[in-house]
This record gives sequence, C-alpha cells and structure tokens, in this order.
Amino acid sequence: MWTLQDAKNKFSSVVDAAVSGQPQTITRRGRRTAVLVSAEAYDDLVRAARTLRPRFVDHLLAFPADDLPRAQARPRDVSL
Repeated sequence: MWTLQDAKNKFSSVVDAAVSGQPQTITRRGRRTAVLVSAEAYDDLVRAARTLRPRFVDHLLAFPADDLPRAQARPRDVSL
C-alpha cells in the first residue's frame, strides 16, 4: 500500500510492481483511493465484465411489457 505522495515519488516502482502482477493500492489521507493494475489485468477485468453482463438490447427485449397494467389516464385539456 502506497500513500499518494510516496506513489508519486516512486512511480516507476509502483508501475513495475503492478506489471509484475501485484496490484498496487494507493491511499490519500489514510483512505484507499486507487488501485494500479497492469494493462493485461485491466483488459481481463473488462473482458470478464462484458461476458457477465447481458447486452442492453437483450435486457430491453426481455422486458415483460405484456404483464404490466397500463394507466388509463386521460390527457389534460391544454386549450386556452
């Protein structure tokens, strides 16, 4: 775990550790703020997220439109 100031001062070391497969946690004011991972690890995370999540179109097509009661509200009169 690195403080933000230490991570700035030793950025090459932080990057080297992340590239070697060890995610690097960075804190600001004692709170976890960021995690630096290798580009390969990031690509794996993005790929996994895409395979776990259905496409938005599929989500819309699965919507149970026939099962919903429709409001029978009448439009309001807007004439002056």
